[in-house]
Amino acid sequence: MLPNFLIAETTVRESGESSVFDSGGPNTNKALVLTLGITHAVEQESMEVAIYGSADGVTWSDKPPTSFPPKFYCGNYELVLDPPCPRYLKAVWKVSRWSRGDNRPYFSFYIFSQPERVRAMVNAA
Repeated sequence: MLPNFLIAETTVRESGESSVFDSGGPNTNKALVLTLGITHAVEQESMEVAIYGSADGVTWSDKPPTSFPPKFYCGNYELVLDPPCPRYLKAVWKVSRWSRGDNRPYFSFYIFSQPERVRAMVNAA
């Protein structure tokens, strides 16, 4: 199964949020593996990404069910969103930079989700 992109690769220079992502009705009973891929970053900056959930895609949780710890470098980072997973998800990112000169952050990143299969295979064995 191919991953579903919450955010296709994009470049940001300020904080923001993604559009609404439908995690799929039947998949809400399975854990989701969320992968944050940072493909470009400059030194002396950070990025925090929180994943918010909603049952209807309109009213969002006050507190995100999960979030990635602050990131400073390129790489792939995974976390598991345990069931019951919200039907709708959106990513909210905050970026900052603390260097002299150009103070604007610069990140290129993507986020995708896929059902967690490893845990299901281990439990079945």
